[in-house]
Amino acid sequence: MARTMQPQELIDSAVVDPEGNKIGKVGNVYLADATHQPEWITVKTGLFGTKESFVPLSGAHTDKDGIHVQVDKDSVSDAPRIDADGHLSPEESTQLYQHYGLPVPRTSADGRTDARSDRRADGRTDRSPAAMGGRGKRDDRAAMTRSEERLNVGTEQVETGHVRLRKYVVTEEQQVTVPVRHEEVRIEREPITRGDGTAAEIGEAEQDVVLHAEKPVVRKETVPVERARLRKETVTDEQTVSGKVRKEQFDITDDDRKHRRS
Repeated sequence: MARTMQPQELIDSAVVDPEGNKIGKVGNVYLADATHQPEWITVKTGLFGTKESFVPLSGAHTDKDGIHVQVDKDSVSDAPRIDADGHLSPEESTQLYQHYGLPVPRTSADGRTDARSDRRADGRTDRSPAAMGGRGKRDDRAAMTRSEERLNVGTEQVETGHVRLRKYVVTEEQQVTVPVRHEEVRIEREPITRGDGTAAEIGEAEQDVVLHAEKPVVRKETVPVERARLRKETVTDEQTVSGKVRKEQFDITDDDRKHRRS
């Protein structure tokens, strides 16, 4: 920090990244045990400030518009989610240092990390696992993840068959009624009166008349009557699919052997 400030003065201050983007407001201040100086702050982010992310104060300075830190807004948004409950374990500190690309404090000969038992500025002190007998350490391995299977339903195109169009010849009997004409002979008689000048002669005679008639004549011709082609069209309908999926449930048993399912 450019100048030493009381932790209480940092609470609710605006936090600004190097590009001038406002990250959020300070929620809590964490002090280093070795120097008792502010080392980490939590910044309220998200909708209505419902999330808190840890931000290092290394290289930060204060100005009239708030606290200017050396990490960008995206890095803060992607920071590991650690509960801001007043306790920051050595493992959590190391995880945060590695995320922000800062050098991790050296480890002492007894296996403890120097000055990493950070405490919150309100007086609640975070102690190392050795000092607390392992009771205050947040162990991610103690968390249990519940998983479940879900149906992912999609479609794929498959071949369902072939359709072939061909033509073939069949023979059928047809009957057609057609009108036909023919000639017939009729004898017409008319009386002869005297004095009309007709000569009379007795003898044999004959007269030949040619008769005609129509008869049906069948001819065949080939004519086009219809055209057919194959065309594909897409029809959409609905099908219901089902499948069995598995999911895990939590079963909690307390010391009194009472079961609670979640």
